[in-house]
Amino acid sequence: VQLQASGGGLVQAGGSLRLSCAASGRAFSSYVMGWFRQDPGKERESVAAISWSGGSPYYADSVKGRFTISRDNAKNTVYLQMNSLKPEDTAVYYCAAVSRDSGSYYNKYEYDYWGQGTQVTVSS
Repeated sequence: VQLQASGGGLVQAGGSLRLSCAASGRAFSSYVMGWFRQDPGKERESVAAISWSGGSPYYADSVKGRFTISRDNAKNTVYLQMNSLKPEDTAVYYCAAVSRDSGSYYNKYEYDYWGQGTQVTVSS
């Protein structure tokens, strides 16, 4: 599986961005998909994740109520709609995929495939 993230950019605090992650491969619809982010010098942290069916998505506490993850299996794409952005949301955002559903969506070590990252910068 190859993942290509896009949609990052520079936005003012309070603004919105939508990230996309396009996946190659036949089995996309069976994969758990996650979004992670990383600031330089910090650990990569989980942001959101979604099962193959799209039910019961996972969100980190820091983004609940502001971010929405969704997927379109017909387009092999997962999205992250980010609203009410804050300067602390500034990071490189990565999408990730794993074929098995262990339920540990927040755990970066569960994921087998990673995209290249897209920079999100939120100015105050």
